Amino acid sequence: MSLALTPWASGLVAAAAVVVGTLGALHLFFTFKGRRFEPHDAALLQRLQEVSPRISRETTLWRAGLGFHASHSLGALLWALVFADLALAHGSLFFKAPVLLGLGAAWLLAMLVLAWRYWFRVPLMGLASATVLYAAGVMAALL
Repeated sequence: MSLALTPWASGLVAAAAVVVGTLGALHLFFTFKGRRFEPHDAALLQRLQEVSPRISRETTLWRAGLGFHASHSLGALLWALVFADLALAHGSLFFKAPVLLGLGAAWLLAMLVLAWRYWFRVPLMGLASATVLYAAGVMAALL
C-alpha cells in the first residue's frame, strides 16, 4: 500500500472526528438537559418511568433508555477522540494500518445505516458528512 501522507489526509479524518464528536456531545447534553428525548404523550412518559423491561426489574424503560442514550453518546465521543488522535498525531502509522482504517470506516458505516433506518435527519446528515470526510481522507493518503 503506497502512502502519500499529506496534511489533507489527516485533516479530513480529523474533520470527520469533529462531526462525530459534536453529534456525540450534543446527544449526551440533550440526554440529561431538556425534554428532547421525552415522548410528546405525557401518559407514555409516566408509563416508561414506571415499567421495567422483561430482562430486569432493577430499572425502568425510561432509566434504561437514558443509559442507552448516554452510552451511545460516549461511544461517539470515544470514536472521535481516538480517530482524531490517530489521524493527527500518528498519521504515518494510522494510514498504513488497514485494520484501523477499516474499523473506522466500519463504525461510521454502521452508524450511518442505523441513522438511515432508525433515527432522523440530523444524525443521518452528520454521519453521511463524516463518512464522506473520512473516506476522502483515506483516499487522499492512499492515492
